[in-house]
Amino acid sequence: MTDDRSGAARLESFPPGSQWIAYHHGESGDALFRRADGSAYAKVATGSGVALLDDERRRTAWLSPYKLGSPAVLDWQVSDDVACLVTSAVPGIPADQLEASELLKAWPSIAARVRDLHAIPAGECPFDRGLQTMFDRAADVVGRDGVNPDFLDPDDHDTPPQALLDRVEAELSERLVQENRDRVVCHGDACMPNFMIDPETLRCTGMIDLGRLGTADRYVDFALLVGNTRETWRTADEAQSAHTRLFDIHAIATADRARLDFYLRLDPLTWG
Repeated sequence: MTDDRSGAARLESFPPGSQWIAYHHGESGDALFRRADGSAYAKVATGSGVALLDDERRRTAWLSPYKLGSPAVLDWQVSDDVACLVTSAVPGIPADQLEASELLKAWPSIAARVRDLHAIPAGECPFDRGLQTMFDRAADVVGRDGVNPDFLDPDDHDTPPQALLDRVEAELSERLVQENRDRVVCHGDACMPNFMIDPETLRCTGMIDLGRLGTADRYVDFALLVGNTRETWRTADEAQSAHTRLFDIHAIATADRARLDFYLRLDPLTWG
């Protein structure tokens, strides 16, 4: 099962009357579907993607009772090398669909949603998204020559992936110490498409795509929030305003720029 048609066939096992519309393919290559009434989404994975989808299922189910606006797991089916996860829809539109002026208005509620996630006691979370785990993943991706250049900073496109990994490894020991002092429950992929926004009130309604949720340094999420919006802001003043507001809401007087840069360099190496 490798395309939308085979995914649709897989969904025929669902209760009669359920209608599914092919949505698009995610970054993972999974086939995505939306229920016709908009109340749920289904994600179909095959092969090695089944284990990753199961990771997302378990994390989604774990976070749902905390009432942070994340989806609930409605159904999970596995057959041979195919799996289908059905989750409730989170109302709103993805934050990456907002204009800069709208995102600035939504930004405080996005930051507050992440703050509330980080406030969950780390000891309650059974999932690891820690630095050593992610560095090992990056080493595997680099070793397989699997780095996606589209995820890299433009300044790094001409740098060999191994050199990029070596640059991260040079700071690894220092960052591991910091993580041990400041470990929280992180979203792990805190990019704008994963925050849903009410288009009328411009307030964050919740978070989706939780496959990388787990305990880690809070700067994992900060780095992606900052990095993923750099091209959205129209002026340096807008960028600075968003930066200041983010850390004010998290009660951090001075952001650690070196930590931000470190996690921004690591993340693109972990996809592949």
